[in-house]
Amino acid sequence: MLSFFHNFAPPALLFSFGWFHIYWYGLIIVLAMIAGILVAGYFWEKTGLDRQAFNDLAFWEIVGGLAGARIYEWFLEFGYYSTHPSELLKVWHGGLAIHGAIIGAFVTLVFVTRKHHLKIAQVTALVVPGLALGQAIGRWGNYFNQELFGAPTNLPWGIFISPENRPVAYQQFSYFHPTFLYESLACLLLFFALLAVRKYHPQHNLLIIGSYFIGYGLIRFLLEFIKIDYTPEVLGLRWPQIISLAMIVIGSFLLSKSYAQKK
Repeated sequence: MLSFFHNFAPPALLFSFGWFHIYWYGLIIVLAMIAGILVAGYFWEKTGLDRQAFNDLAFWEIVGGLAGARIYEWFLEFGYYSTHPSELLKVWHGGLAIHGAIIGAFVTLVFVTRKHHLKIAQVTALVVPGLALGQAIGRWGNYFNQELFGAPTNLPWGIFISPENRPVAYQQFSYFHPTFLYESLACLLLFFALLAVRKYHPQHNLLIIGSYFIGYGLIRFLLEFIKIDYTPEVLGLRWPQIISLAMIVIGSFLLSKSYAQKK
């Protein structure tokens, strides 16, 4: 099994009906969103909140998350998209940045919760476990697109990257770190950790939210050290690391606030 994945180059295209194409990336993103909604819906039902409010939230979270993910990617890759405007809306080619999705989804959540007169912290705490699970699933889309992989490696679980998908400076290498897999497994662990926090501290919304922010911030910050895809840098750190540090700071503040509320 390990040998198969070590040498397998996955196809980006799942199947076609004439001009209509279904890509693995798109299918996996849809599955990730469904998983996240199901988990959030489960916790929502247990709280007894209005179901129509949840349906409204789920719809607009998808819209806001996708829009945020794409707009964020446009800014990160402005040079590319300014010269390839036809690629602006082609999400099946990749280009959905998770930090942008989180920002877009949170902004949407604020508007929807205010519309339904709900508490932002309570709703966010209901959503973040499903978000972590959705991220664990969604990262597999990068595998089928052969993108966002790590540095070259001789480890037996290194994945084969086709020459056309390798950065120019790494054409002589064939096997690379499967950072999508590392992040997927780490997000799955984060999901179970959030379930545990929710089980033992169901009323401590800031604790749940802060745990997500710190957990994912650490995951992404550390993984960026082995990634080789282009991204802007600030003070020697990759841009996703800057955003991840901001998440860790916000999460730490929320945890301290949660601790103060319990005293």
